[in-house]
Amino acid sequence: MTRGSKKSVAKPKAGDKSRRSGSPGTKAVKGRKKAARNTKARSKAPARRRTSRHWGLRLASWSLVLAIWAGVILTGVIAWYAYDLPDVNSIEQMTRRPSIRLVSADGVQLASYGDFYGEPITLKDLPPHLPQAILAIEDRRFYNHFGLDVLGIARAMVTNIRKGRFVQGGSTLTQQLAKNLFLSPDRTLKRKIQEALLALRLEQRFTKDQIFALYMNRVFLGTGSYGFDAAARQYFGKPASKVSLYEAALLAGLLKAPSRYNPARSTERADTRTALVLGAMVDAGFISEAEAKQSLKAKARGRPRAGRQARYFADWIMRQIEGYVGAVDDDLTIITTLNAHTQKVAERELTVLLDEEGKANSVEQGAVIVLAPDGAVRAMVGGRNYVSSQFNRSTQALRQPGSAFKPFVFLAGLEHGLTPDSRMIDGPLRIKGWAPRNYGGRYYGDVTLREAMARSMNSVAVQVSEKSGRENVAEVARRLGISSKIDTSASIALGTSEVTLLDLTGAYAAFANGGSGVWPFGVEEIRGRGGKLLFRRDGAGTGRVIAKERLLMMNDMLSSVVSWGTGKAAQIDRRAAGKTGTSQDFRDAWFVGYTGELVTGVWFGNDNGAPMNKVTGGSLPAQLWKRVMSSALEGVAPQVLPGTGPTSAPVGAIAAVDSAEESASDAAQDQGGGFIGRILRNLGVSDSEKKRERPKWEPFKNDRDR
Repeated sequence: MTRGSKKSVAKPKAGDKSRRSGSPGTKAVKGRKKAARNTKARSKAPARRRTSRHWGLRLASWSLVLAIWAGVILTGVIAWYAYDLPDVNSIEQMTRRPSIRLVSADGVQLASYGDFYGEPITLKDLPPHLPQAILAIEDRRFYNHFGLDVLGIARAMVTNIRKGRFVQGGSTLTQQLAKNLFLSPDRTLKRKIQEALLALRLEQRFTKDQIFALYMNRVFLGTGSYGFDAAARQYFGKPASKVSLYEAALLAGLLKAPSRYNPARSTERADTRTALVLGAMVDAGFISEAEAKQSLKAKARGRPRAGRQARYFADWIMRQIEGYVGAVDDDLTIITTLNAHTQKVAERELTVLLDEEGKANSVEQGAVIVLAPDGAVRAMVGGRNYVSSQFNRSTQALRQPGSAFKPFVFLAGLEHGLTPDSRMIDGPLRIKGWAPRNYGGRYYGDVTLREAMARSMNSVAVQVSEKSGRENVAEVARRLGISSKIDTSASIALGTSEVTLLDLTGAYAAFANGGSGVWPFGVEEIRGRGGKLLFRRDGAGTGRVIAKERLLMMNDMLSSVVSWGTGKAAQIDRRAAGKTGTSQDFRDAWFVGYTGELVTGVWFGNDNGAPMNKVTGGSLPAQLWKRVMSSALEGVAPQVLPGTGPTSAPVGAIAAVDSAEESASDAAQDQGGGFIGRILRNLGVSDSEKKRERPKWEPFKNDRDR
């Protein structure tokens, strides 16, 4: 290259970093690029801010729109559910089912029906621990919220979410009152919304104390009881104004689940729940821990009312109520004639005897009626087990009474001139092809009517019926109280017409009370709410149905049945009279008997009419009669039975009868001349003398006078 010539500049290669980095031109380019990038970034920042503000505005706008629509929808839902919302102003006019309480003559509650409400209460009527117990376990913020407890609802939601199931509710006392008064218990959206709306209305309409009192008077607390006063009377036999701390806690504990925690169902669960309520009262500051411990230790509570008893009797009474007071539109308390002790005795003894003897004797059912001589029902057992069968065999079952019908036959005979000493021949008999037979096929020859009654001789009963007239026999039975249809064929004398145990026992009452007919009854008086008297029994019966002289004769003959006849198994520690009865093929067995204090009828049989295993009126029925009467009359002074003496042997009885020789079922075989022959031989009377005419019957002479 020559001097002065221009140098050639070589372009750096792309991969030559050293040259490129060290080049002033390169740095300038990079600077310009960086500046461009910075300028571009600065220009994008306002754009991003503008975009963020745009989306925020859009979100707020949509949120507002959604809120408006939600409000519109919520308003529509509320308006829809509020359309048929009950009027809280009608709360004073609200009605309920009337309650009916049946009480025994000795003051025991037998049964209750309908809604049982106690006396209306206010907070000032109550000991402080009762409302405190309710607030502690149900709604501690009651006096601080407006009907809806927002904090309580939130707390319940958190608890339920944590547990994964519904374990706690957020309803206030006001909401519970709204639900109890106006709404169904269904857990639906409609019910919850209406409950909240009604709670708000109640809070506007009433004061807090008024709402609390309404709640305490109307809430359900189990066993048909509504309100704390009703529950206190039901469970403790006292008004709510007198409950102890423990009782108050127990009642408050029922609010969660009345059927589960009530002491009538489970004392253990009730006590457990009560302890929880007492703990809540301590937490709320209403009582001290020492008071709670002392209350738990004492567990002091009153005696609960008895549960439903005498259920056959209660059903029988309930069917009669409208006949006494018309349509039932108010609370009623019915004072009945039942004696709680006698009822328990009758129920117990029937069950025990059937358990002991029923299977072996092929008998499944029985019934018992106990009456006072004036017809007042003291006990009624309509079957072995009410739960298994509500059919009342003492009032509804029509069965053949057999020989238990014979007193009407013999009374008709007395009214047509016969006496207990009138004589007839007990032997085979035929009436238009029909031939009645005695039990066991035995006949006794020449006998008195007294002997025929005591030994239940069929052929003599038929002769008496034919002599006095079948229509007259039927008339006597109707006059004494048999209301069912009576067949007047020749078999009327043997009790082939069906009767109820109640009718038959009521008819026998005339023999015990001096000859007056009765209508069995179970109601003494009926009172309305507040004790208003609506009905009181004044007199009873149909007046005299048996003349005095004939009554004495009947008691003479019927007491012979118990002293030495077919009813010997019924003998008790006082004068008694009665009659056994057994229908064909042992389908029915009866004993109806009486003392000066009570008249009792007993029946055994099977609902399907199947024969028993030779059960007669002198066996199981007479045994049960003895058990019931002995217990029912324990400690009761004996009363004289008209026409009989003070001892166990009846006036006119044959003195030397060896009662051990003859079984109650009349099943012993006749040996050596028959029953009367044995008696005469025991008395030293020869065969030539035994047909000597007996003197006319005189009711007040003893055996030596005859």
